[in-house]
Amino acid sequence: MTNRSVDPSVAEPKWNLVGPGLVVAATGVGAADLIATTVAGSKYGYALLWAVVAGCIMKVILVEGAGRYSLATGKTIFEGWSSLGRWTHWYFGPYIVIWGFVYGAAAMAGTGLALYSLFPFLSVAAWGILSGLAGMLLVWSGRYDLFEKILTAMVVLMFVTMLLAAALTLPNLGEVLKGLVPMIPEGALINVLSVAGGVGGTITLAAYGYWLREKGWDTPRFMRVMRMDNGIAYLVTGLFVISTLIVGAELLHSAGIAIGKGDQGMVDLASVLGERYGTWMSKLFLIGFWAASMSSLVGVWNGVSLMFADFLGHVQGKPHDHPDRLAGGRYYKFYIFWLTVPPMVMMFLGQPVYLILAYGVLGSLFMPYMAITLLWILNTDRVPAEWRNRPLTNLMLLLCALAFIALALNELYTRIAGLF
Repeated sequence: MTNRSVDPSVAEPKWNLVGPGLVVAATGVGAADLIATTVAGSKYGYALLWAVVAGCIMKVILVEGAGRYSLATGKTIFEGWSSLGRWTHWYFGPYIVIWGFVYGAAAMAGTGLALYSLFPFLSVAAWGILSGLAGMLLVWSGRYDLFEKILTAMVVLMFVTMLLAAALTLPNLGEVLKGLVPMIPEGALINVLSVAGGVGGTITLAAYGYWLREKGWDTPRFMRVMRMDNGIAYLVTGLFVISTLIVGAELLHSAGIAIGKGDQGMVDLASVLGERYGTWMSKLFLIGFWAASMSSLVGVWNGVSLMFADFLGHVQGKPHDHPDRLAGGRYYKFYIFWLTVPPMVMMFLGQPVYLILAYGVLGSLFMPYMAITLLWILNTDRVPAEWRNRPLTNLMLLLCALAFIALALNELYTRIAGLF
C-alpha cells in the first residue's frame, strides 16, 4: 500500500517532497484548535502570538522525533514504545479504543455543523453521518497517494480562507511584532498552554512515521527530506493558526464580541465576518471551517487506523510486514468501522459521562507520554548512535514534556471537578 518515491536527492522537485508533514498538520488542526486560538486572540489581542510560534516548534520537535525513529530503525513508533515494556500496551490499548469511539462522534458532529451552516436542508447529525461515511470510503482501500492529494487540497482551501479572513481585518503589524515577545498576561497561563499545546494535533503526531512508510520514505537516506517536509508543514500550520489569532484580535478583541465554545464558535465567527464583510465572506469562511474539520476526520480515519492495525498485530505477535498490520488490512478496516459506525449512536443519544471522562483522562496523558517516551527511546541503543538526540533536542523535548504535563494536570483537575 505504499507509494514508493525515487531518490529524493536526485529526481523530485522540492515541492513534491512535501506530503506526510502536511497530512499530519492538516489532521491535527481542527475546529477545536482554531476556536481556542481565536478565543485567545479575542481575550488578549496579540499577547499570546508567541505561544502559537512556541506550539509549532514543540510539534516540529515531537514529529521529527517520531519520524527520525521510524527512518533510523525501520520500525514503527508503537514497536519503539513496546520496547519500553508491556505497560505501554496497557496504556495505549484502552486509549486508542476509547479515543476512537468518542473522537468519531466529535469529528462527525464538527463536519456536520459546518455543512449544516452551509446547507441547512439536512440536520447536523445527518450531515455528520454522511461525512463519516465519506471519510470511510476515501480511506478504505488504504491508497496513500489518493489520501495525500485529498488532504493537500483541503489544506490549501483552509489556508487560503483563513489568510483572506486575516488580511481583511487589516492587522496592526506593530502589535503583531510585539506579540512575538514572550509574556503571560495575568490569569492567562492556561490559555498560553492551550494555545501552544493545541497547534497541530495529539495522537496524530505519532501517525507521522506510518505516513512516512506509506509514502515510501522508510530508510535513513530520507532523513533530510523528512525534516524539510516537517518544517514546511508546520510553517504552513503556524501561518494558518497565527491568522486565526489575528482574526480574533482584530475582529473580536477590539469590538468586545464574544463567541460560543467549540464548533459553534466557528459558526458564530462566520456570522461576525458576514456582518462585517458580506455574506460571501461568511460562506467562504464556513467552507474553510468545513475543510479544517473534514481534513481532521479523513486524516484520523487513515492515520489512527494504521496505528491501531500495527498495535493489534504487534501484541498478537504478527511480523512487522504482516498484511493485518498494514493499510488495507482487516485490522485497519475494523478501526475505520469503529470510528464511523458505533459513534453514530452518540450523535443522537448524547455522550455518556464516564466514557467522556475516560477519554479526557487518557487523552490528556498522551502528549506527556509521547514526549517522555521519545526522550527515552531516542537516547538509547534502540536507535543507531548517529541518529540519537543531541543536547538541544533533549532540552526541547524536556520542555515539551513539562508543558504537556502542566496541561494534563489542568485537564484532569477540570474534568474531575466537573463531576462534583
